[in-house]
Amino acid sequence: MSGVAGSDEDFAAPSTFAPLMQPTFRSIWLATQVSSLGWLMQTVAISWLMATISTSDLMVALVQASSTLPAFILSVFAGALADNFSRRRVMFAGRSLMVVASAMLTAFVALGFVDPWMILGFSFLIACGGALNDPAWQASVGDIVHRRDVPAAVTLLSVGFNTVRTVGPALGGIVVASFGLLAAFTVTTLTYLVPLATIWRCKWKVRSSSLPRESMRTAIYDGVRFTAMSSEIKAAIARGTLFGLASIAILALLPLIVRDQLGGGPLAYGTLMAGFGTGAVFAGISNSRFRRSLSQERLMTLACVACAACSLSLALTSSIAVAAIALALGGAGWVTAWSGVGVSVQLASPRWVVGRTISIYYALIDGGIAAGSWVWGTVAENHSLTWALEGSAGALLLVAAAGVLFPLRERRDSEPDPLEEFDAPAVALDVKPRSGPIVVKVEYLISEKNLEAFLDLMRERRHVHSRVGARQWTLQRNLQKPMQWTETFRTPTWTDYLRLNHRLTTADKQLDERVCQLHAGEHPPQMTLSIERPTSSARKPEQSVLHVPRH
Repeated sequence: MSGVAGSDEDFAAPSTFAPLMQPTFRSIWLATQVSSLGWLMQTVAISWLMATISTSDLMVALVQASSTLPAFILSVFAGALADNFSRRRVMFAGRSLMVVASAMLTAFVALGFVDPWMILGFSFLIACGGALNDPAWQASVGDIVHRRDVPAAVTLLSVGFNTVRTVGPALGGIVVASFGLLAAFTVTTLTYLVPLATIWRCKWKVRSSSLPRESMRTAIYDGVRFTAMSSEIKAAIARGTLFGLASIAILALLPLIVRDQLGGGPLAYGTLMAGFGTGAVFAGISNSRFRRSLSQERLMTLACVACAACSLSLALTSSIAVAAIALALGGAGWVTAWSGVGVSVQLASPRWVVGRTISIYYALIDGGIAAGSWVWGTVAENHSLTWALEGSAGALLLVAAAGVLFPLRERRDSEPDPLEEFDAPAVALDVKPRSGPIVVKVEYLISEKNLEAFLDLMRERRHVHSRVGARQWTLQRNLQKPMQWTETFRTPTWTDYLRLNHRLTTADKQLDERVCQLHAGEHPPQMTLSIERPTSSARKPEQSVLHVPRH
């Protein structure tokens, strides 16, 4: 479970494998690796099937797009589900969809109904299941492991997948070459059942809220708003999106490189994918050591340079051995980059919104990957593979340089959890949970000597309250009584007002105290709660007003 924050040394000390000491995390993580093994086998089978039945380079590249586009479309919705409903149940639903879609694909292949668009369609459905599962699983990491282990746990998610990558594609190539496509699809469907059974068996505690669930519209709005107001999350998403767009050429075009440039078959394709995974595993195991000695921005720059070198090498070589070495370098850069941006998003997100911030992150980076697959596939089809790979290398160097505009910030501690302690004030009217909009006004008396300090604190207060749900925040000065300042904001409903106060952290409460210390009145600042009523309504306008002293 998430615990109290530790010192910087506490966060630096745990090794990459420390989260595996937690039984629930270990069980789901291991089951996920089994599923990933099947998914990689299926990727090899689908990519090779597409390369053999279609003469279009673009259709081959779109296999990668079909597996990433659902995350772009569904992730924000899935993140809202993960923050409002049982994350375990959302994971189970997503895994169930993967099993059903994979079983249907297997059946169609067995019956001989093979068509490029049918292949892309089932690949899309399987990815839809993953889009439901992934934000809930990523958000559950902070519920299952201790907060100090979150960076290691996020790294393990990449390490685990890329460990499987060392054997999955090669195994997929062997199965396809030796037993045929039907065997590969059948085995994949069976592997998807493993995490489904594990999630059914494992249960973990999640901090419950006394407040009702948010509507999906409000949940998505609050998630997007929080993300837009977090400079750390925005920087991580921007770099991740650009990195995905530029680097996906390595994986999206690899079947074409094997077929046209290296003259290999499924086994060669699987072997090269294994080389990619080997480099990724090495980087993942060394990630904790790298994080202690290098800043996250420096690691991101090195990752971009490594992937650029990989892409350029693939453009110039006709040797499978050289290509394998280049892919190992690219795999190391790949896992280093994704671990860095993933950790940045996790640590910058409090528990109440982490599912949504992660889903927005997934949506945009997978959108970048899908767009990159289309872009580099189009370049390869209309010009040449060499042009596409060289273009990818140049774009990756630009992503490294983008650190000047979107630097990844260093953070050892995760965003503090909200206090979730708030005694709702009594009101004179019968206010229902959905009553609203609620207007909050706080009046301060500020002397001229404290004015600059007050305005600085109120700018910070606006940021704090707006990111947890306050809307239309304003600060007014009384023209007739210049010492009097009024802070005003709204929430859509009474429940949203309560939810806003439940989301405030200890640091946010301390900010309130610092503002109150500048108040020059004999009594604490006066807070007024009102409920708006439209004047055009046939009902008689009414207003519930409550004056609450601020301590």
